[in-house]
Amino acid sequence: MRGIKRTAIAAVAIGLLAAGCGGGDKPIGNAASSTPPASTSTGGAGSGAYKKGGTVTIANVGGQTWPCQFNPFNPSVNQASNGFVYEPLTFVNVLKNGATTPMLATAFTWSANKDSITFTIRDGVKWSDGQPFSADDVVYTFNLMKQQPALDLYSLWTGAGLTSVAASGNKVTLKFKAPAEPYFFNFANQVMIVPKHIWSTGEAASKPATWANAKPIGTGPFTIGSCSANNIEYLANGNYWQPGKPYLAKVEYPAYLDNNPANLDLASGKAQWGGQYIPNIDKFYKAKSPENNYWFPPTANVAIVPNLDPSHKASSKLAVRQAIAYALDREQISKIGESGYQPAANQTGVVTPTFDKYFDKDALTAAGYDKPNQDKAKQLLQSAGYSSSNPLKLSVITVTGYTDWDASLAVVKQQLAAVGIELTVQDLQQQSFNQKLYTGDFDLAYYSQPGGPTPYYELRQLLYSKNSAPIGKQASSNYERYLNPEVDKLFDQYASADPDTQVKLIKQISGYMIKDVPLIPTTESVDWYQYNTKDIDGWPTQDNPYAQPAPYNIPDVGQVLANLYSKSAQK
Repeated sequence: MRGIKRTAIAAVAIGLLAAGCGGGDKPIGNAASSTPPASTSTGGAGSGAYKKGGTVTIANVGGQTWPCQFNPFNPSVNQASNGFVYEPLTFVNVLKNGATTPMLATAFTWSANKDSITFTIRDGVKWSDGQPFSADDVVYTFNLMKQQPALDLYSLWTGAGLTSVAASGNKVTLKFKAPAEPYFFNFANQVMIVPKHIWSTGEAASKPATWANAKPIGTGPFTIGSCSANNIEYLANGNYWQPGKPYLAKVEYPAYLDNNPANLDLASGKAQWGGQYIPNIDKFYKAKSPENNYWFPPTANVAIVPNLDPSHKASSKLAVRQAIAYALDREQISKIGESGYQPAANQTGVVTPTFDKYFDKDALTAAGYDKPNQDKAKQLLQSAGYSSSNPLKLSVITVTGYTDWDASLAVVKQQLAAVGIELTVQDLQQQSFNQKLYTGDFDLAYYSQPGGPTPYYELRQLLYSKNSAPIGKQASSNYERYLNPEVDKLFDQYASADPDTQVKLIKQISGYMIKDVPLIPTTESVDWYQYNTKDIDGWPTQDNPYAQPAPYNIPDVGQVLANLYSKSAQK
């Protein structure tokens, strides 16, 4: 799952896993030109417009079999529940410059100086077990994150300055120490609301961070019908609050360990919704059927994440990280590893052209990171004490089955070998990868962190010290353990700054990406998205980007599934 957390992230992965906003980007795609469905508050098909029926099958490589756990606070498993079963207060569409859609809240109002926000909670919503949803559930969810810091994946209580969450009737007010508007994307869109009557008892209450939650109760469009190691079956939620939705009766989510079988299922039409790399996609996939379509909107970065903890003596050395950054020919990684579908990244960490106004090209050029420099890399390694008689040996963890990442790392390995670094690639199942990543058990990791409507969101996830943790403890997103008080201050200033100052702050933060090399971007991640229109329609397209379209994006996956419908069911 490409945005491990979306978180995100993702990055996702996130997913957010992650996302460029509209203006200026040129998505790669071959999208169907069929007329998009009528628009409503959720962006897709009109309320009650379609008869129920039909099944969509998702082909998205997770690199593991399903553990059948659906804890919305556990980033290792929450991509199977968030959006499907659990929902946020408000949906934020990063592909439409942060446009909002009411979800469990029908409206929100900021205080004059943006240090307090009040949500109006939707009436008439039921949990999938038939119990009524209320403002108390919202308050309970946020206070649970305060009581259990491991659940606060976006550092709202510790980093964003959240001080209290309280209800008055159907109103819920969040108060902050200072202006908090930039955190809206996280607390309104990425925090999934859980039922107090379930989470306040038993193992959910005693061990909320690790509770398996095998039979989740949510407000989302689907419930868990059955789950095995090889497949999750989702069934339409009969208590769903959006009239007439979801239109689909069922969702099948097979577990794929490798891109190849998933790609074959997509090309043949056996699966209708894909989220992974397909080499030579026009010949292998598009040419197989006129109903096969794809669209790759740009999102965030794929990067080499070095472990900065002093216990990792090589990767914690600045000269070593600089050597890796200078040695890489990112254009070749893009061309060979990603078939050019993902463009080359840059050391500032700012995705271009999506976020061009935040990109400091002059600083990148002045530092010499605008092109590979193997001689400089060799000099740096020598200064760090490495030579042909004492070669630097490093390992990098990645997710098994991600064939494009394997191909990219093969290029990286070759390029690093040319400067005297011996790189070992360790392919791990997703859960093992997550465990090592979160606890800091790696030299290097290959990873993509989801982003948001500006570079601030991805960079804050990656670099803000309060998103980190000591080795052995689970970090929420700063997995490299980058701790820089000066960078923290820049992030803290962002919320109260005017737009021009925010651009300057991002350029200063990206300057530390150049100076400290806390991670090394290789390619600019895209939303991998394939969709088949033979029977299923209502898909997001370039003309109607009502949500990020890849199935690993959360909570966007819920927006898509609530609007898909079966054409055969209408006959």
